[in-house]
Amino acid sequence: AWVEFDDPSHKGRRYRCDLTWLTSRWTCIYGRGCKGIYADRPNDGCCTLGAHFSSKGDEKRTLKWAKKLDPEHWQFYNVARKKGATVKVGKGERKTRVVQGGCIFLNRPGFPGGEGCALHGLAEREGVSFVETKPDVCWQLPIRRTYDNVERPDGTSVQVVTIAEYDRRGWGDGGHDLDWYCSGNTDAHIGTEPVYVSNRDELVGLMGKKAYAVLVEYCRAREAMLAAARDKVVHKGLAPHPADPQA
Repeated sequence: AWVEFDDPSHKGRRYRCDLTWLTSRWTCIYGRGCKGIYADRPNDGCCTLGAHFSSKGDEKRTLKWAKKLDPEHWQFYNVARKKGATVKVGKGERKTRVVQGGCIFLNRPGFPGGEGCALHGLAEREGVSFVETKPDVCWQLPIRRTYDNVERPDGTSVQVVTIAEYDRRGWGDGGHDLDWYCSGNTDAHIGTEPVYVSNRDELVGLMGKKAYAVLVEYCRAREAMLAAARDKVVHKGLAPHPADPQA
């Protein structure tokens, strides 16, 4: 089920949003059932390959926050000091360094300062959203934002921004190589709140506050229709996310 609406903050921009995904009960289960994207590294979550930065600003912001980390809370602090926390991987592309088979910011099980993303832990200690401290790709997953410039018959154009699920297909051919992936797995659809609520910070970061407020109204309307149809013959457009337990 999809909805489209004009961006109240930007003339010439239109949002196209996947309501099936946004009203699902997906939640991150890292450390409580996540199997990791590769079977031989179940404790990595989706942090095995390192994070590709979306821009120079993304890298600069991440490294600015990384300066607040210390050896007590960052397992590979000394590696970063000696070699740097990021590397060049292609023409104009950079990503976080991979150390011992995982992202340099990923604290491994048994680390006294706590396992998991060091930047995520930093956000919790600083009292800020991890949207501020982590690379763009890390805080956005598994929400995907894509852009299309649409030419209309009358000669005008509009930018269509799609907000949807970053499923296996979003990884391209590499999606077939993932041994486990959370967004389409029932194990991860155990959230107490729907995605549009639990991932508010991420959606506001992707859409802005005004567009998010419009999205909330559509999501609430869909939830109301789902509740009303739950005990009846459900129209295909009202079906819940296929990974949600109720499906």
